Order: sequence, then structure tokens, then C-alpha cells
Amino acid sequence: MNQNKETLITVLSLVITVGILGGGYWLFTRQTQDNPDNLISSPPANNQPLSSNTSLPSPPSPSAVTAFTPPRTVTPGTTVKIDGSTSLVLVNQALKNGFEQKFAGVQVLTNAQGSTNGIQALLQGNIDIAAISRPLTAAEQEQGLVAIPVTKDAIAVVVGVDNNFRKSLTSTQVKGIFQGAIQNWSEVGGTSEPIRVINRPSVSGTRKIFAELALNSENFGNTSNIITMDRDATTPILQQLGSNGISYATYTQVADQQTVRTLPIDGLTPEAANYPYTRTLYYAYKNPPSEAVKAFLGYATSPVGQQIIQDAQ
Repeated sequence: MNQNKETLITVLSLVITVGILGGGYWLFTRQTQDNPDNLISSPPANNQPLSSNTSLPSPPSPSAVTAFTPPRTVTPGTTVKIDGSTSLVLVNQALKNGFEQKFAGVQVLTNAQGSTNGIQALLQGNIDIAAISRPLTAAEQEQGLVAIPVTKDAIAVVVGVDNNFRKSLTSTQVKGIFQGAIQNWSEVGGTSEPIRVINRPSVSGTRKIFAELALNSENFGNTSNIITMDRDATTPILQQLGSNGISYATYTQVADQQTVRTLPIDGLTPEAANYPYTRTLYYAYKNPPSEAVKAFLGYATSPVGQQIIQDAQ
């Protein structure tokens, strides 16, 4: 092959190579402009798996407040069924009266079989709203239940009006009494008389919260002086106190009672802002809420409803 042919072949090879490289570069830059996400340095798309070092967003609060619009009208014939905690009896009744008076032809049916029973009735579809004195558990939320705060309340430690003990108890003494470590009033500065503890049943939300607040989430005692009631109802508990009994109840239910007295805890009464046994009360519903539930909760969380709740306490 002569030298001219070799030179021609070399030139043609260079031209073809440059053409291929140029075409590849043009195609790459065109795709990059059309789809910037193809850049190697770009962050992963939302549907791509995150690396182990990526911070995940925090889950929503179990009892995050859901906004319900105050109803302007409610369809006549609407019925709202509520069951649950005895702690919300007065609130339920006050809201029922206001709701029925404002919207003609509606009906609110209330009962108080305890927080756990109310939640079970809600899950079974037997009621519309569960009045509860404890937060929902994770398992209850997984079944579609949502809780919204209604109001705050204090749990009072109560004795009968004829009880000779008229001092303040410390938080440590309260724990000892309800766990059975302290069984005589003389051990806390009273007269020598046995202490009878009147406890609520396990379905009670008030019992659960009191155990968390007063017993540091530990169990109640299993001693012979601790009596557990069959039904979560405040009136029968108060009737059992006598001259040496002690129990606990929602403060609004006992504040005006003439047959019992509330005991200060660490020198603080239930009206004090820093009283140790304070908790939040809730209304729970199943997602998605019905129109009846939206209307009632919209009324309960409105300024009018909140004033009714405050007046009822």
C-alpha cells in the first residue's frame, strides 16, 4: 500500500472516531437537559429507597388534634351514640343538652361503661364516639381509631367525710397505700385504724392513668385490704369509703360531694396548676368519621362547646 492511501485511511479513521465521540457527547448532554434527575450527583427520588444514614420523618402524634368545623346545620333524625369513661359523664351530658337544643330533631345517647368498654363498642360499630380518660394504644390506632383532646382534668384522692385523717399525703405515701405497703392510717400520721383501698376495675381508664401518675406505671397491690369494684362507677365507690376507706376519682365528680373529702397531695389540692395527678380526656372515633361524628365533634371543639365543657367541670 502506498503512502498516500495509508494517510487517507488514517484521516478517515480519525474523522469517524471524532464523529462517534461527538454524537455520544451530544446525546448525553441532551438527556441531561431533558431529565436533570439522571445526573449522578442528584438526590434519590421520593420512591427510591433511602440509605441507612437518611433520617426518617417523625410519625404524627397519636392524639394529634383533628380540626372539625362547627356545624351550621345538622340533618334532623341524626343520632350520636357515646359510651366510655365515667370521667366524662358530666361533659357528655352538658354537650348532649346543648347539641340537642341547638339542632332540632337530633339525639345524643350517652352511657358510661368505662374507657376500655367504650373503645370495644366503637371498634364493633355499636357507638359513634368513645369517651376515654386515657390515650389510645398503638394497637387501637392501627385499627383506625383517632382520639382528640377534649379537656384536662385532675384525679382526686378521696376519703369519707367521717374519716379521722385530715392531713396531706405525700406522693410516696399514696404509692405505698395503693400498692399495699401501707395498711394502717397510723403509718401516715393518722389514728390506728386499718386502711381499706377501694379500687376501680381494670376496664377503667381512670385506673390506668392513676397507676401511671401515682404508681409510676407499676401494679396496684394484691393485699387483702384492697377491694376491686366490679363496675367502673364513682357513686358506688364513694358509698364504700366509710370511715377508713380511700379511693380516687375524677375531681369534677367529687368536688361538690357532701359525703367525701379530697386529700391534698404533697400539699397541693386538685385545683392547683402543678397538682401531680392531672390528665387529658379524649373523644375517640373511627376513621373516616361519619357526618354525625363530624357534627358533634365540631360542636364539642367549637368555642361554644368548650365553654359548655368548662361550665360542666
